[in-house]
Amino acid sequence: MELLAVVCLCLLTWSGTTFAAGNGPDVIKMVVKEGDDAILPCSLSTRENIVQELFDWKRDGQKEVFMYDDGDQYNNGRTGQDEQFRGRVSHFPDQLQFGDASIVIRNTKVTDSGNYTCDFPRLQPIRRGLIELVVGASPKPSIITLNQTKDWALLQCEVQGASPKPQLQWQDSGGNMVPAKDPQVTDRGGSYDIILQTTVTKTDHYRCVATQEEINHQVHAETFVHLNGAAPEPSVTILEQTNDGVLLQCVVKGASPKPQLQWQDSGGNMVPAKDPQVTDRGGSYDIILQTTVTKTDHYRCVATQEEINHQVYAETLVNVTAPETPTGWIVGPVLGAFLVVVGAVVLLVLVKKGRIKLISEKGRLE
Repeated sequence: MELLAVVCLCLLTWSGTTFAAGNGPDVIKMVVKEGDDAILPCSLSTRENIVQELFDWKRDGQKEVFMYDDGDQYNNGRTGQDEQFRGRVSHFPDQLQFGDASIVIRNTKVTDSGNYTCDFPRLQPIRRGLIELVVGASPKPSIITLNQTKDWALLQCEVQGASPKPQLQWQDSGGNMVPAKDPQVTDRGGSYDIILQTTVTKTDHYRCVATQEEINHQVHAETFVHLNGAAPEPSVTILEQTNDGVLLQCVVKGASPKPQLQWQDSGGNMVPAKDPQVTDRGGSYDIILQTTVTKTDHYRCVATQEEINHQVYAETLVNVTAPETPTGWIVGPVLGAFLVVVGAVVLLVLVKKGRIKLISEKGRLE
């Protein structure tokens, strides 16, 4: 549908004169993305029937793109078409009666870019139209971190096989331009490989933006950079398990700025802990935080660095078992009670059946 819209806007109008490159408005520019189909318009304003006419499409005045001659054309056995366009170009047979000699180039490539002419050599005066076709390739940039310390990170953005040549720019999360080195550009015959590096000094989201104004296209890639020693994921271990509970330990190493550690249960409630053990290694911190838990649950150690808006955690499952009770304490009382109950039941049953008579002290049968 987009291509059809282009055709509606770009239909050539013939005035009976010869159009040549450089005549300003008579040169129509068309832009498509690589892989799309391009419809190159060519139509006589007189709308006369051209079924029996000859029209010839060429690129840059040399390469044969498509020729039609009274029904004879490259797709039905005619020879002479340039190999680059073989099997990819066709016309619109049902539109010939209306003077329409437009063609479609399928699955366009960057190498299809150029100046195309549509000629009617048998008509007097000769009718000709000129179209400038631009086929753009716009791959998404790729980002890698080449080097990083606690204070800075060297980022590299790379675009390969882009055409026309894009402009690359680094931006922070606010859309502000980040200063970068001069780009490294490799021209591969109209297709460009570009590398752009920058060094960043704060934690943020960074975006590499590739802009191709000629084809009104922009694409970007994004990465997140942790600087100033953002806390790594804590290490959680079970140090000891007794009848009174389970002793857990959380360790964070090499964090800067200094993080706050906290133990939480599965409901997010804070679990009381001992005072943290803190080692300052010149602005980089190692911290140990221990707690004793007394019930089965998932427990989480959370490290928070508010200065850099960073939080990370590790989690573990603790199964707290009840202390064992000595067997003798349970078997004796339970067995005695069991025998008393059984004896009472048996006696009651026998009495009801008359097999046992209870005699009172007075000698009467009860």
